[in-house]
Amino acid sequence: MSLADLTFDHWRALDRDTAARHAGEAARRVDGRLVRLDSTPHLGGVLHRAVVERAGEEYALIPGGRVTVGFDPDAWQPMPEQLVSYREESLGGGFGFDEDPRAHLARVMTPRRTVTLPTVLMAVEPGKLPELPGLVPALLAEGGLRLPAPDEWEHACGAGTRTLFRWGNDCPAGTQPYGSGPGPQHGPNAFGLRIAFDVYDTAEMTSDPGSVYGGDGGEAVCGGYGTFLEWLPLATANHNPSMADFLNGPEGEDVFEDFNVRPVIDLG
Repeated sequence: MSLADLTFDHWRALDRDTAARHAGEAARRVDGRLVRLDSTPHLGGVLHRAVVERAGEEYALIPGGRVTVGFDPDAWQPMPEQLVSYREESLGGGFGFDEDPRAHLARVMTPRRTVTLPTVLMAVEPGKLPELPGLVPALLAEGGLRLPAPDEWEHACGAGTRTLFRWGNDCPAGTQPYGSGPGPQHGPNAFGLRIAFDVYDTAEMTSDPGSVYGGDGGEAVCGGYGTFLEWLPLATANHNPSMADFLNGPEGEDVFEDFNVRPVIDLG
């Protein structure tokens, strides 16, 4: 099997030695080296996490193929504490939010869909935007890199999960969606990425100017929107449309350093 045929489903079915061979091939293809391969329980099985070092930066192998991304608000079963937070804190604050939290989710989350994606390498850590948003694609291309498409970002973050967040549907009690305290958001995800872990610091630009993932710059926290909406910017399919408008508007020139980019390397 070539890397072009390596799908997410195939990757999940591989034994460790075979996974290591494929990861090593990916590393050689980009003049890098495989520095880490481990496995983690995932979706009732095991998922390998392969990390390649290239030019001093670490990239995780993200197998593609036919995958499901996005979120279906109608199928969402909110936890009692999430409903209480939304009804008492968000609606009670007079912010003009929809009466039904599902209507709010429908506005900020991308819809459930099935897409076909290439297998790529994606940066383990996000980096700050090095230039104004409009100049970033050309700057990345000079180093053989590109921005992730929204579908790629969601797949890389959720790794096949259909829950609200990459770790599940809950907003962890006693924790905050920012800072360095405890919580599942701080650990690496199933692919080994450090992603969607701080609403203030992890808003990431994608190839779609209308989609910013992984954080809202602290808008919900600073605005006092309530616990559930404070966590929601970390949701896998939340493309944070208001932050995307902000980044690409006239104010973006003054604050682009606060946004992030997660480069992708094509293997095809």
